[in-house]
Amino acid sequence: MTDRRGWMAAGLIALVVVAILFAMGRPPLCTCGTVELWHGALDSGNSQHLSDWYSLSHIIHGFLFYAALWGLLRRRPMSVRLAIAVVVEGAWEILENSPIIIDRYRTATIALGYSGDSILNSMSDLGMMTLGFLFAARMPVWVTVLLGLAFELLALWVIRDNLTLNVLMLAWPIDAVRAWQGAL
Repeated sequence: MTDRRGWMAAGLIALVVVAILFAMGRPPLCTCGTVELWHGALDSGNSQHLSDWYSLSHIIHGFLFYAALWGLLRRRPMSVRLAIAVVVEGAWEILENSPIIIDRYRTATIALGYSGDSILNSMSDLGMMTLGFLFAARMPVWVTVLLGLAFELLALWVIRDNLTLNVLMLAWPIDAVRAWQGAL
């Protein structure tokens, strides 16, 4: 696959993800009737707009996918590796918006009223992952690692949640962590 085909594949994969989310009945935009560039509150508008505190986690996904795919497929063009990352992130967006994961978020984490993402937010998450991937491709490893740690610590400080805690609480909920997160 040539480099140009890899970029085209990434775009087509994103369109397939949009189509699947539409078929799943996900709302295209926030049902509140507005579109916000940034939604910093942890309320029903979270995961409905262009960006929120969880956008940092999707940037980190890009960092991690770049590192993993560089290690596994470094001889392949970067655009091909990006297309693979878009497949993985797109699959997560589809799974994240399935009833099983929405219910898991509601029962295992502090996201009691979570109803899934709008399609706009899912596509923004895909874009954030892509930005993280492209950033990691161009910056020294130490810069990417420091930025990833800074994002994790910032989200932890501001909203008592981040990628690490999100994965932990989905996979193995800990009551003490949930109580600490809910004390916000």
